[in-house]
Amino acid sequence: MTQQHFVELRNVTKRFGANTVIENINLAIPKGQMVTLLGPSGCGKTTVLRLVAGLEKPSDGQIFIDGEDVTHRSIQQRDICMVFQSYALFPHMSLGENIGYGLKMLGTPKAEIKARVNEALSLVDLDGFADRYVDQISGGQQQRVALARALILKPKVLLFDEPLSNLDANLRRSMRDKIRELQKQFNITSLYVTHDQSEAFAVSDTVLVMNKGHIMQMGSPQDLYRQPASRFMASFMGDANLFPARFTPEFVEIHGYRLPRPAHFAASGDGTIGVRPEAITLSEQGSESQRCVIRHVAYMGPQYEVVVEWQGKPILLQVNATRLQPDVGDTYFLEIHPYGMFMLADAA
Repeated sequence: MTQQHFVELRNVTKRFGANTVIENINLAIPKGQMVTLLGPSGCGKTTVLRLVAGLEKPSDGQIFIDGEDVTHRSIQQRDICMVFQSYALFPHMSLGENIGYGLKMLGTPKAEIKARVNEALSLVDLDGFADRYVDQISGGQQQRVALARALILKPKVLLFDEPLSNLDANLRRSMRDKIRELQKQFNITSLYVTHDQSEAFAVSDTVLVMNKGHIMQMGSPQDLYRQPASRFMASFMGDANLFPARFTPEFVEIHGYRLPRPAHFAASGDGTIGVRPEAITLSEQGSESQRCVIRHVAYMGPQYEVVVEWQGKPILLQVNATRLQPDVGDTYFLEIHPYGMFMLADAA
């Protein structure tokens, strides 16, 4: 067990009867990092979180926290706290009592509980809310209370189970920023579960993408978006246009359109290239191989989502609304930029 791996899953499998939910998962989280489990519904990400918490026991494999094997320890013996999707607050208790409940169960003196509750409320911008009750505050404030209740115990590991899914878009944005700010401030090793890609990107040092009980790819948000390892990853991490292409040491050729070969492209020969929509621009001049026709336009505020027909196929791209106002039927010439290109090794 290396010291840098504060939370580690080794060859962990979880079965419910004949159904294998996760299979042979290996995961290492460095101390102080926020790692997010991202994936479609049913991929096994919540099961991984529950295994780390001690709410489930692995069918095979081991779980370590801070160098200790906790595979068979209960949640109370793991020094972790969990922030739930449903907040899990006690409606008959004041907010201060909710936040201080864990300290009370540990036998902490009342004066210390009060001081630490006030400190925790201040951390989540709820000064003076100690005597209020759950039905007197908003959903966003309830989530901050749930966060304060976890932070007050200063756990070794903090777990988040879809904590923002019940909030509207503006509250989600402010709460994810607050969660990230406090996680960094206290340097708490954290595991976060979400199905929302933008949320995962905003809060994470590292994102781990799962599908059908397996880890598909793990890396920084930038790496996963810019260099997906498979077609599944390319589509799951955002919109992507996929093309058959020919690679040489000097250029990449797509449907007769040649462009300079990006430095990070390693192979030569035939293959598949992916291009993100924001890496395709439109201009009024170009070669015949770049000619395209606008087939669909959707106004999205700062940009248009545009589908063009190119070489007989639909291509998705984004157009800055202050620079171009495309109409269906217009003819333009597309240009692909290397920063949004990636190679795919798999054919599936």
